[in-house]
Amino acid sequence: MNEFPPPRQRGLVIHIALVIFLSLLSGLALWLTLNRAVGLVFSLYLLLFLISTVFIPIFGYRAYALLRANYLLDRNVLRLVWGLRVQEIPVTDVEWVRPVKGLTEPVRLPWLKLPGGILGVTQQPDLGRVEFLASETENLTLVATAHEVYAISPEDLNGFLQAFQKTLEMGSLQTSPGISQYPSFILLRAWHSRLVRYLWLAGILLNTGLMVWITSLIPSLGKVTLGFDQIGRALEPVPGAQLLLLPFLSSFLFIIGLVSGLFFYRKQEHQYLAVAVWISSVVTAFFFLLSLIFILSTPV
Repeated sequence: MNEFPPPRQRGLVIHIALVIFLSLLSGLALWLTLNRAVGLVFSLYLLLFLISTVFIPIFGYRAYALLRANYLLDRNVLRLVWGLRVQEIPVTDVEWVRPVKGLTEPVRLPWLKLPGGILGVTQQPDLGRVEFLASETENLTLVATAHEVYAISPEDLNGFLQAFQKTLEMGSLQTSPGISQYPSFILLRAWHSRLVRYLWLAGILLNTGLMVWITSLIPSLGKVTLGFDQIGRALEPVPGAQLLLLPFLSSFLFIIGLVSGLFFYRKQEHQYLAVAVWISSVVTAFFFLLSLIFILSTPV
């Protein structure tokens, strides 16, 4: 099977830099939040923290998807891989392959078109639905089937076009069914397991309950102590708003566990690892809840 990966270097640098920047921004926003009294400024810092934190796993996944991205071609199938997105197109279903530069009408790109991640679906006036699985616009190439058009960006464009032409001339050895797999497919497959569903719901309820409880307590709290030093003395009291650190850390660990578990759940032989990760996420959230009870019962 011939491999024609997309350009990766520039996209990886940009996405990793964004993840680092957002991590630093969320850390700064959290520190500012914990050191402010409840009020408008407190709410703005909290909002900044939440927004920056949400985008960290998004750009992190995009970097992972680019690292794994590849276009593979043999006599039977053209396989497009982009992270957890996999599209297998039988060679016999391909109607034409054409670089975008050769088209008379420009192709409408997705709205989020960072180098290393030109992803999404657009409607083109003359082509219909076009799904983008590309990293750069320079070598952007369209692969058309009877039902859909795919936009890809092999780094060795000439090599890809020559290999595809040669494949067509040789003909397919067997008829291969097309396969279309989306990241949501793994999510739905895991959700159909009763154990997994209960673990996810338990983690969500524990973290939501922890957040709601602490948020309702903060206006009436003065100062709290968050632990003890090496000789067992209570640490210096801090503003009650710093208790928000508990649900933030708990939710962050839960999300990391959820995503990493889905990574393991892709393969049947690794599903027990995914379940172990999700169990540990629920247990961790429960211990965060216990720690809040202990903190509230500790005299300042």
